[in-house]
Amino acid sequence: MPPDHNLDDYVDAYEHGHRHGGPLRVGLGGPVGSGKTALAAALCRTLGAEYDLAVVTNDIYTTEDADFLRRNAVLPDDRIEAVQTGCCPHTAIRDDITANLDAVELLEARHPGLELVLVESGGDNLTASFSYGLVDVQVFVVDVAGGDKVPRKGGPGVTASDLLVVNKTDLAPLVGADLDVMRRDSAVVRGDKPTLLISLREDPAATEVAEWVRAQVRARQLQQA
Repeated sequence: MPPDHNLDDYVDAYEHGHRHGGPLRVGLGGPVGSGKTALAAALCRTLGAEYDLAVVTNDIYTTEDADFLRRNAVLPDDRIEAVQTGCCPHTAIRDDITANLDAVELLEARHPGLELVLVESGGDNLTASFSYGLVDVQVFVVDVAGGDKVPRKGGPGVTASDLLVVNKTDLAPLVGADLDVMRRDSAVVRGDKPTLLISLREDPAATEVAEWVRAQVRARQLQQA
């Protein structure tokens, strides 16, 4: 973070929509095992040739998610930064975002033309949400294996995220989940905010999510024009 700014400056700037320049920052949050890292990898593969792209991952004590992305060669190593939160994942994306801001700014300094940064949270629960001092838009990922009751349970991640992704739809017949119920309940608790039901096994490119991200990038570029 530049020395002439403090955390409150950044939070105020985001909350009032006055952050100028820099890449679009997309937060990826959700419970453990919902498929956040797999979705991040898919988006890197799909969008990496279109945008100047980088990723920040969050784990409590390890760099496991960043290591997964590096092993799968979804981006060059210098475009992946790992944050070890040492605490509950939501703390580092919502309450004290300094470590994540530092990681994003390191990537911005390393790649001055950066257009898009994915910030993946460590696995958390339905209360997890990102500070808009850290990200511009946030995606919340739940999975069908958790049962079709998950959307109606609500929580800030489900109700307030800019995009809700219901992942692993291919598992629905195996776990007895009704996708129509999940789609209906998501609409009830989210109003007009979008929800996408996807399977990365059936669509490894995460086509619909990638198109949503493209739309957010275009909107930001128009805003900056």
